[in-house]
Amino acid sequence: MLEWLAALCFVILAVLIWPGSKYFGTVSQTDALLQGLGISQQAAKDMDGVQPACAGAGTGDVKARTVALICKPSALANYLLKHCRTFSNYSPCVGWTWRASAFLQSVYEACWPYDSPVQFVRDNLQLSDEGLVALDWAVPSYQKRRRTSSHSTSPVLLIIPNSFGKITRNVLKLCEMALSHGYLPAVFNRRSHNGTPLTTLKLQQFGDPADLREAVRYIRYRQPAGRLYAVSESSGSGLLLSYLGECGSSSYVTAAVCLSPLFRCQSWFENGLCWPLQWALVLYQKICLSRYKTALGETIQTDALFSSCSLRVLEESLFCQTGPAAPTGPGASGGASAAWDAYWERNEPLRDVDEVAIPVLSVCAQDDPIRGDTQSTVPLELFETNPHFFLLLTDRGGHCGFSTQPEGSAAGAAGAVGSAAVPSSGVGSGGVNWSHKALLEFFRATTDFFAAEERAKQLAARRRGLGGGAGGRAFRHRSVSTCKRMPACSHNIHAIYNWQRSYTR
Repeated sequence: MLEWLAALCFVILAVLIWPGSKYFGTVSQTDALLQGLGISQQAAKDMDGVQPACAGAGTGDVKARTVALICKPSALANYLLKHCRTFSNYSPCVGWTWRASAFLQSVYEACWPYDSPVQFVRDNLQLSDEGLVALDWAVPSYQKRRRTSSHSTSPVLLIIPNSFGKITRNVLKLCEMALSHGYLPAVFNRRSHNGTPLTTLKLQQFGDPADLREAVRYIRYRQPAGRLYAVSESSGSGLLLSYLGECGSSSYVTAAVCLSPLFRCQSWFENGLCWPLQWALVLYQKICLSRYKTALGETIQTDALFSSCSLRVLEESLFCQTGPAAPTGPGASGGASAAWDAYWERNEPLRDVDEVAIPVLSVCAQDDPIRGDTQSTVPLELFETNPHFFLLLTDRGGHCGFSTQPEGSAAGAAGAVGSAAVPSSGVGSGGVNWSHKALLEFFRATTDFFAAEERAKQLAARRRGLGGGAGGRAFRHRSVSTCKRMPACSHNIHAIYNWQRSYTR
């Protein structure tokens, strides 16, 4: 208890001495925003038709232009510009209010408790190596039936929280809003996170998607008729991007969103955070791992782990050491550096980014105190050249904060309550995050776009088939076996999972 009080005192002290001019002030113009990011004039010329959003998604008064959509010109980009009105409807808090502080709203969303009307039903999944991960299915508190039918066609929203396992109010509010819009939210918990038992001596590495891949297969087994969407929060984006890159077109995900993602994670660990935030995160991880200290001592250096003072040293102690004995000798430091570089070759989120085959939206703020400087931490060239990646960049919003002005918040809350009044949902909301509205609108728009494209292809195929000539006859008499089929699941679900022995709560 005294440690948490001391941590609170340190945070308050940091807030008091933090330069106020970094967080308080008026909204900057979007043109200046993009110029500061260094977007080339040639890219602006090449993006005619899409560039109105890329140069500032807002319309009307210049001060309202607080959002920039940075992407490569495409039909989907034009469709998003036309149908995603939330992108240009962001009014961040400004002036002398605590919600205008990127640091304060980030801490508030991460640490402040939230009395959510949502309950969770847990599925503990036994993996192929006898390890356990958990899926927490969000259900309304009033709902008597705790399980959803496998015949349900409701879309599933897979939520990947931060890599430290902390379930924030941001995640809880997202689950609440997703329920009110007809989704089935499921929160993925890594090994030992959020009360998940650690049954093996293996912890999940930062960007290792093996456990997530098996969890996605289970979701498809349980909800085969529903579309699957994915959302990651903060450092959890490393796991989601790694999964999408490794699986490519076999990810089974329709679209994905990363909220305040970390792109260059090795540099993020090496550069470190400001000391109050880094100290708090290291302390939180030590508390979570302390219950497994004896068991982990067989494979890692627990003394180095629990004496670490930085995120890098803690990550190295967990995954870059070969045994419980501390390395000695003149080559120890060189070996540790090589092991650290090899670790990130396997876990860097953007290592297979060219293989991503679905639309991915990243929502970032320029004043993010966790990610750091935008120019050095956001790969703008990725969004300018890859048609699958879209960057929604705001000048304010902090880290997973995106607080809005009171009138905007009131309007958003009223809209959420109105949608919650529908008998099929029944979940209200005391305040809706702008980023949550944007991501749900992105999912709706991408789904509608692909449905329209599919209808257009089917109509064109029918016209070719019904038209005269040899081409039409060949199409009509074509063997069924030559038609393109959806890829079947390449695994035996019962061989991977033992449902009778899996733990449920």
